[in-house]
Amino acid sequence: MAETTGQLSGETAGMPAARSVTGASIILVLAFAPQIIELLIALAGLVGPLSGRGPLQVIAAHASALSMAIPSLAQQYAASGKTSLSSDVLLALIYTYPLIAVAVFTFMVRPRAAQDYFGGVVLMAIALFALWASSDLQGMRGFSFGAGTAPRMFGLLLLGLGAAVAVIGVVSEGAQLATYHWRGPLFVSLAILTFAVSIRPLGLLITGLASFLIAAIGSPETRWREALIVGICLTGGCALLFPYVLGLPMPLLPRFLLQ
Repeated sequence: MAETTGQLSGETAGMPAARSVTGASIILVLAFAPQIIELLIALAGLVGPLSGRGPLQVIAAHASALSMAIPSLAQQYAASGKTSLSSDVLLALIYTYPLIAVAVFTFMVRPRAAQDYFGGVVLMAIALFALWASSDLQGMRGFSFGAGTAPRMFGLLLLGLGAAVAVIGVVSEGAQLATYHWRGPLFVSLAILTFAVSIRPLGLLITGLASFLIAAIGSPETRWREALIVGICLTGGCALLFPYVLGLPMPLLPRFLLQ
């Protein structure tokens, strides 16, 4: 289990005070990760056929959003919600600003259980990103779920869980950060990217099972027969949950079979 999450047994690496500076810097980079990734994609578009904004447009848009996010929110509040906020402004308000505050807090404190604290911060970052990504989806209408209801609900639950774990890491004694290896996080990240890229052309049935099996490679303890059975059951459950129970427009079969 430790290897799956990227932790190795052994002596702790460094004192909490030194880790706070490094951890605060990493959290600060994480706060700007979506903007950095979009800029890298825009730079790649200079040499390849990628659609989207150019590098200068990306820099100008996000710089403006970061500087005008709070005034834009105040303007929307003054207009009683009649004005809408752009996606870049929402990214700054929902994701970037909170993580900047967490980075400043991390720089000022010495977590007693660094593993718990930084693990909780990562959960919070994932939750904040999910809340931003679902901010333009329709919410609940009466008792019927909208497309954004489940992501927001799970995002808020994950945010609360991550905050609780981070607080425990600050006030309670525990393990410091140990030496890290990348097999688990690497293949879990690859599974997420595979799902994001393949869900539309290949459909949920193929993409869901493939993503689950790719994530299973992250652990040397994986038993492939059991993993395949669990993956098939989980994919089948998702195939019933998302299109039929929640009513989300998610393709089940590959696009070439539907044409």
